[in-house]
Amino acid sequence: MRNIGGAMSLLIACVATGCQPVGVDRPGAEAGSLPASKAAARKSLLTYLQNQNTTGFLVIKNNVTLVAENWPLPADPLFDLFRYEMTDQGELLEDVASQQKSFVAILVGIAVDRGLVNVAAPVSQYIGTGWSKASPEQESRIQVEHLLAMNSGLNEKLEYVSPPGTRFFYNTPAYAVSKRVLAAASGLSLAAMTADWLTKPLAMQHTQWRERPAAFGDVGNSSGLVTTPGDSARFGAMVLHGGVDPDGHRIISEDELNKIFRPSATNPAYGRLWWLNGSDHVVRAGNEERDGPLIAAAPADLVAALGFLDRRVYLVPSLDLVVVRTGAKAPDEHFDEQLWQRLLPLVR
Repeated sequence: MRNIGGAMSLLIACVATGCQPVGVDRPGAEAGSLPASKAAARKSLLTYLQNQNTTGFLVIKNNVTLVAENWPLPADPLFDLFRYEMTDQGELLEDVASQQKSFVAILVGIAVDRGLVNVAAPVSQYIGTGWSKASPEQESRIQVEHLLAMNSGLNEKLEYVSPPGTRFFYNTPAYAVSKRVLAAASGLSLAAMTADWLTKPLAMQHTQWRERPAAFGDVGNSSGLVTTPGDSARFGAMVLHGGVDPDGHRIISEDELNKIFRPSATNPAYGRLWWLNGSDHVVRAGNEERDGPLIAAAPADLVAALGFLDRRVYLVPSLDLVVVRTGAKAPDEHFDEQLWQRLLPLVR
């Protein structure tokens, strides 16, 4: 994570000073009665979210659950492609779309810790040549880290466009190659790796990879990560608390976690498959470049796993805060800004 407001040092300091990870049985202890001003802020926030096609919302601060709400399914045919069954706790299992990228970033970091992957090595070292439509010479220059930083130099057809490391282009098909790298380097399936390295240690009981339905078409990424708000919160808390599980066992090293949240050379608002707040400009998915931070209303040290249909995992080290949102696309085109304007009065 970038050193904006001491974000990474805050994250690492949590480990040293006793910040507690989210518990196994539930995302966090329930908050007691709130002061009147906080209760009003909570009510305003929930009313807004309920009107924004939200199915699940969790707010956990200092290991205390301030909000844990689930709402009925929105009537949205597109959303139907992403929803699965309901848990006994009333949480909807959803394919969280591009949030999966941030999970994979952690898996790559773990693979580096285990000596299985070198992100500075060519992709072809792990999966052989001919994985792209670039020439052999061009392809040989594309490293694993270029897939993670979205600057591989390829387009969505995996055709060569520019030298790797010179241009940010949000490219899901190129990202998906990193999953092949992980499987080849580890000798494990993506499902087995995720279970062994992440979901079992974090007691994420409802998270798994599933093949997407044919209605998705050819998006260049055939497997979806299906999970719940509670499981996403456990994952987020592990990252927020320096890479350790609820029992204090290390999942990923501090060094590799730090590297994930360093801004890439081609987009100051993007690290390794995570979005970063607080920069002076941002290149969004779709190549929209604009001045200002990712989310102006949010704390500068926020990092985020963002997915289609406004799926969100937000982490704020300075507030020891985990926020998860699932559901269909919010009708408010300024959803992130409006959400944080309503959320901060509750958590500050």
